[in-house]
Amino acid sequence: MALNEQASLLLQNKYSLVKGAARRARQLQSGAPSLGVSNSLKACRVAQDEVRAGKVTYTVGARKPAPAL
Repeated sequence: MALNEQASLLLQNKYSLVKGAARRARQLQSGAPSLGVSNSLKACRVAQDEVRAGKVTYTVGARKPAPAL
């Protein structure tokens, strides 16, 4: 199984992967320390590498019910 497939299974779908990596990239840009070694200095790429390595997890919360009209 490819590394991308493993990350996709852990995070339910590609959209969740993107959302999780984006949130982690914002944390890195705000000064959070890196959780692993990456070949890039860009926060977005570092975040993607961390998510794929399993060092960052992302959970999807339950949806709020829509208000009745």
